[in-house]
Amino acid sequence: MSKKGIILLSGGLDSLVGLGIAKDKYNIELALTFDYGQKSAKQEIETSKKICEHYNIKHKVIKLDWLKEITHTALVSENEIPTDSLGTSESAQNVWVPNRNGLFLNIAACFADSYSYDYIIFGANKDEGATFPDNTEEFRAEISKVFETSTLAHPKVVAPLINYTKDDIVKIAMENSVPLELVRSCYAGGEKHCGVCESCRHLKRALLANHGEKYIEILFEK
Repeated sequence: MSKKGIILLSGGLDSLVGLGIAKDKYNIELALTFDYGQKSAKQEIETSKKICEHYNIKHKVIKLDWLKEITHTALVSENEIPTDSLGTSESAQNVWVPNRNGLFLNIAACFADSYSYDYIIFGANKDEGATFPDNTEEFRAEISKVFETSTLAHPKVVAPLINYTKDDIVKIAMENSVPLELVRSCYAGGEKHCGVCESCRHLKRALLANHGEKYIEILFEK
């Protein structure tokens, strides 16, 4: 029986490109999108659905209402999303969700255990690994090791973009015809990317570095 994979999909740059380049290698059949009360939940769900339709894989949305109740940072609270820092420990703390990747990967491991998925793919990258501990190779290796004893399926956690910067990831997307026009990387809840939150600025900078102005026209507010 061929091996198969499951992916965490927010619709952001890393998860979109991760799916685009890993779908065939890991035979990705299912994407999980999480609604934990984040400001951009509606847009993330809609975007992820479109991405799954594009790649012809199954899509499931999982609601985690209780996670919003214990999250006090700007990603879910009424506080304004900070726009004055980029890639710092302070900016990371301002959008931190308690044990988010650990929780999401453990939920994916439940699906892997029940449906015999061999791989769990998530979108860690080099830039965010510098400030977010759950985006590092150390974290990926440790949680993959945990699943060797916490599950019967023993799924391997894979992060195909973990050694790449955002600039690299956009370049990879363009080289592999990944539909960047579908991406949703904004922390806010507007119809288009706000252009000023940390995630937007990372994306815009990476697009400009790769002559992706046409995507900026499509994705960002004027």
